[in-house]
Amino acid sequence: MSVTAQPDSQVQYRFADADGVRVFYREAGDDALPTMLLLHGFPTSSHQFRHLIPQLAQHFHVIAPDLPGFGFTEVPDARNYRYSFDNLAKTVEAFVDAIGLQRYAMYVFDYGAPTGLRLAVAHPERVTGLVSQNGNAYLEGLGDAWAPIRNYWADPSAANRKVVADAVLHFEGTKWQYVHGVANPDSVAPEGYTLDAALLERPGNKDIQMDLFLDYANNLKLYPEFQAFFRKAQIPTLAIWGKNDPFFIPPGAEAYRRDNPNAVVELLDTGHFALETHGEYIGQRIVEVLGR
Repeated sequence: MSVTAQPDSQVQYRFADADGVRVFYREAGDDALPTMLLLHGFPTSSHQFRHLIPQLAQHFHVIAPDLPGFGFTEVPDARNYRYSFDNLAKTVEAFVDAIGLQRYAMYVFDYGAPTGLRLAVAHPERVTGLVSQNGNAYLEGLGDAWAPIRNYWADPSAANRKVVADAVLHFEGTKWQYVHGVANPDSVAPEGYTLDAALLERPGNKDIQMDLFLDYANNLKLYPEFQAFFRKAQIPTLAIWGKNDPFFIPPGAEAYRRDNPNAVVELLDTGHFALETHGEYIGQRIVEVLGR
């Protein structure tokens, strides 16, 4: 099946007020079509879906918000927002309610997984399908690249916080996440990692990211709840991962079959940001697996 963008796949760029936050989001496709909610990861934003959205918009009503602390979503200082995954999920829940989404499939990547799966556990009746692209929900899916962050969890000292920040919160660290594990790094467009790195430099943003790194440990405690949702819901599921991702490794993709034997699992010869190298193919497989 061919999935190509048509002229009427124009993307709209909007804001919605939800949970005291001005949430930026991208929207495309006829709202009479089934909805697909795209949830990005660290350190990016809905910009990572810039090519995928027009592909999917022929088959879905596509919504892609920027999480608080990322992209163009605005969190007023007076909101005194505490950056945790529980609160990211609360804001996304308020966002989908604000724009009137009642049922949706979800595409979750990286941070989008623990955020979106909290919504699924809270409102399982809303979720019609799942695409996990390097979106982890199993302990065996955590790779060795988590070692410095695990040390930070065990001892959240200023020294360990600095080790993690110095490793990833800069241009070269961001670019590495995009090109590591990619056979031809020159095939990765620079605008993605350049935008992400620039937004990380906003005042206070690195502290936000370090708070989320620390809070990520709480996601592991919820894995049994996420897995229980998979077992009970048995929704159409596509786990399509870059197999060379050092953060979320192939056993995490394969584990989806343990709780949903009908899950489709595919491993692609690429890295963490699989959309940058295999976007058209991923879009095609989403339509084939979930578009039915």
